[in-house]
Amino acid sequence: MNFPALKNDRILRAARGEEVDRIPVWVMRQAGRYLPEFRELRSRYDFFTICRTPELACEVTLQPIQRYDLDASIIFSDILVIVQALGMIVEMQPSVGPVIPDPLKEPLDLDRLNQSIDVKQELGYVFEAITLTRHRLNGQVPLIGFSGAPWTLMCYMIEGGGSKTMSKAKKWLYKYPEESKRLLQILTDIIVKYLIEQVNAGAQMLQVFESNAEYLNSELFDRFRGPYLSSICSRVKNELKDNSVPMIVFAKGGHYAIKQLSTFDYDIIGLDWTIDPVEARKIVGNNITLQGNLDPCSLYGTPEQIKKMVKNMVSKFTKHRYIANLGHGIYPDVDPEHLRAMIDAVHEC
Repeated sequence: MNFPALKNDRILRAARGEEVDRIPVWVMRQAGRYLPEFRELRSRYDFFTICRTPELACEVTLQPIQRYDLDASIIFSDILVIVQALGMIVEMQPSVGPVIPDPLKEPLDLDRLNQSIDVKQELGYVFEAITLTRHRLNGQVPLIGFSGAPWTLMCYMIEGGGSKTMSKAKKWLYKYPEESKRLLQILTDIIVKYLIEQVNAGAQMLQVFESNAEYLNSELFDRFRGPYLSSICSRVKNELKDNSVPMIVFAKGGHYAIKQLSTFDYDIIGLDWTIDPVEARKIVGNNITLQGNLDPCSLYGTPEQIKKMVKNMVSKFTKHRYIANLGHGIYPDVDPEHLRAMIDAVHEC
């Protein structure tokens, strides 16, 4: 597609374990509600209208790149576009978040899903946004594509939105284990195709968000999460001709599964803020890059405090095979200048 030459490959080098001149940094949800320019655009357009309009998605993706000295961009979209492609209605409600009015209640509901979707047709707007953004970035930084993980998407599809316990989704694991595996496999197959097409459209890295890892234990992980996460990585890498696209797995609350995750062939493991980087490095060894893991709430501190916390974090990770990030997405009420303090502090280390 004749994309502009990449000028900053720092994050790709860190992913491969190569030497970098300074630690690369990007932030989950870096294009979002904490930015006044995003809020202005959002006041004029519905959330999913922005996701479904390549020009708007590209504009939002570029907002933090134009404001900060970041080392990567991440396409503006939502993990639930896959759920929409399956035929379920997803609404983004103010002060609530995503809501699915008619969630899955019993295994028979699986039959109403559009299981044989044409990913290019149903999610083509994401791929168009990626291609447009690659050109508009003009090689400034790499572009990250992403997807939600099967278990996380399953939770939304059954719970109908967020939940403090995920008890409805977990009920399926115990009451309908085989049907749960069927749903997880349906999602896995779509995610694989979705990620491959993102790379074909221009994505230079991929992240799989397992946002609901904290609700499982090791046994449930081994049965209902691990096999599908592993399959996604191996299948995407096997089907892509260009094997230089690094893959990140981020399992929020998945401290109990770091060892298993390190065996799945992902290039990078994202850590949430509850995990000690020193212990994580001991567990995964020296051949995997780690990403993270500043507490998002630390950005409520003063710039001086943020600088001190960043320095402490970096000292634990060290510069080798490390990508700086928050331990989860940035919160919408964070002062944008406090994120600048974090980014600058990382680059000064």
